[in-house]
Amino acid sequence: MFAASEGNDQVALIRFGPGGIRAERVAAIGFMHTDLNGPHGVAVSPDGRWYYVSTAHGTPFGFLWKYATSNDSLAGRVMLGNFPATAHVSPDGEFIYVVNFNLHGDMVTSDMSVVATDQMVEVARVPTCTMPHGSRINPAGTKQYSGCMMDDMAVEIDTRTFAVSRHFLLTKGKEMGMHGAPSIHTSAADLASRDMSGHGMDPTKPGDVSCSPTWAQPSSDGAKVFVACNKSSDIVELDVGTWTMTRRFPAGEGVYNLAVTHDGRYLVTTNKRGKSASVIDIATGIEKARIPTSRRVASGVTVSSDDRYAFVTQEGVGSEPGAVDVIDLRALQKVATLDVGQQAGGIDFWKTMPPRQ
Repeated sequence: MFAASEGNDQVALIRFGPGGIRAERVAAIGFMHTDLNGPHGVAVSPDGRWYYVSTAHGTPFGFLWKYATSNDSLAGRVMLGNFPATAHVSPDGEFIYVVNFNLHGDMVTSDMSVVATDQMVEVARVPTCTMPHGSRINPAGTKQYSGCMMDDMAVEIDTRTFAVSRHFLLTKGKEMGMHGAPSIHTSAADLASRDMSGHGMDPTKPGDVSCSPTWAQPSSDGAKVFVACNKSSDIVELDVGTWTMTRRFPAGEGVYNLAVTHDGRYLVTTNKRGKSASVIDIATGIEKARIPTSRRVASGVTVSSDDRYAFVTQEGVGSEPGAVDVIDLRALQKVATLDVGQQAGGIDFWKTMPPRQ
């Protein structure tokens, strides 16, 4: 798997097996030597030949980089928007969708960059909402989903038209699915009252019924979308066919990023304020296990292609190194940890390999 460390501009290729866990190699990302480039999102192409890294910092905008998985050689880059973050490659490998999270810009409607992976050209920039996060494409490759941290919405993009097809209001008690793009008219007073500094770490205030979605994850068959409500620490399940909420079930404190097993059995979450990761049975919505993480700020999560293991990044705090924890999805416990660069966040699984002789 590949894991990015935003705090020291590195992406590590990590190998886990019978011999333990280790960094096979570490690549330096970006070109700014006097400031951090901030590698944030990592996405591996479906054919396994390439991996893509979004660098959140820029002058003024960030970039998407394309590297060969075999040797980390650079194959191209393209400038995107303000603070490019989560990235996901379409199942056919032709496009990659990157949210322009706009963490350090004005709190206004941001957008989604669509990049043609062969030429590394941005072919569309789709306006969505304020602080989009958690770009994920359904298994059929027809729809892309993200959450809007400051607008309490999930947004669906039709990948055939590169346009918003539907959005869903996630505020508790006001849940509603709607067609078309959201119409967001935010007052100056409301903008001033919003706080971006926590980036998923702000606890819920009394009476707050907001969701603050940080991730939107399609199910393994694409029939549902699971949305992580970071503020309310629960999961909203949306039915794609009817565009209605079918369930809202509890999750860990500050649930942040999500991954589903390929067999559709488990939803694996990172709990950013809860210093843990959870394994949730999708059929029942019941948490099967909550596993404390090795560092205090849990972040990204990915699942191995055989559904045996989940891999969780943690950012660490201050001078702490980041870490990658390995969770055995059969034993439902942590079985290995590797220290990596500071502020480890983006992570994606590459492939399984036979043991070395």
